[in-house]
Amino acid sequence: MTANLRGSLFMILAMGLFAVEDMLFKFATLTAPVGPSVIVFALIGLVCFGAMCAFRGQAILPAAAFDRTMLIRTVCEVTARAFFALSLLLAPLTTTTAILQATPLVVVLAAAVLLKTPVSRRQWVGLILGFGGVLLILRPAPSLFDATAILAIVATLGFAGRDLATRLSSASLSGQQLGVLGFGALLIGGVMLTALNPAEAAVPQGPALVYLLGTGLFGVLAYSSLTMAMRTGDIPKVTPFRYTRLLFATALAMAIFGERPDLTTLIGGAIVVASGLYALVPPSRRV
Repeated sequence: MTANLRGSLFMILAMGLFAVEDMLFKFATLTAPVGPSVIVFALIGLVCFGAMCAFRGQAILPAAAFDRTMLIRTVCEVTARAFFALSLLLAPLTTTTAILQATPLVVVLAAAVLLKTPVSRRQWVGLILGFGGVLLILRPAPSLFDATAILAIVATLGFAGRDLATRLSSASLSGQQLGVLGFGALLIGGVMLTALNPAEAAVPQGPALVYLLGTGLFGVLAYSSLTMAMRTGDIPKVTPFRYTRLLFATALAMAIFGERPDLTTLIGGAIVVASGLYALVPPSRRV
């Protein structure tokens, strides 16, 4: 088995695990308040990645975690995680995941605007088509617009900011240390959501707690699989398989939650995925 094939399989595994994580979190928030649910999820991830750092003899919070780039990354991740949690609670899983697929395109646009990174004509075409696909999903006509989709848009912007800051972060930070920082940001987001609605500040119990334990487990496994994917294969060969997350999420949403995404949402999601592949994968390197 080649390195690129192993990397691609790890990426597909990671996207499937992320989809299950999202499903379990959505289940938990059906009966438990979203703020405390995010806190429990974050604590599970912190314990797991903190233990990994300790096992490897790495500092849990190294000095590099407090430079300006990482602080910006933390702010972006807090925003992304909080709004993503609200989107999972209030919006259809298919819609949330479809909009989230625009994150790599937003990263390209932000890099061009903020970092003056050169963008090819091919990438500009992909960006325009991709954002057109997002508009299809949003359906901005007053009679069709779903305001909860804005939550996924804000989450997408936050995740794009996080990814851009990660690219600029110190190479001395390991994947485990970034995991600690990521779940630490999630914890901050959970505290903020709880503070906004203190009347529902109750510890999740019963089935909701079981779902959250599963959410944490699948989240850690997904993050670890994603790290393996990016370190095993060539990025242009492995990255396109990120979009399998939409397939997994749609299947779970239809089978578990009874969602029936309409044709416009499916077409919009397909355009976002196709435009991402077109913009980000060079013709000579397509899988």
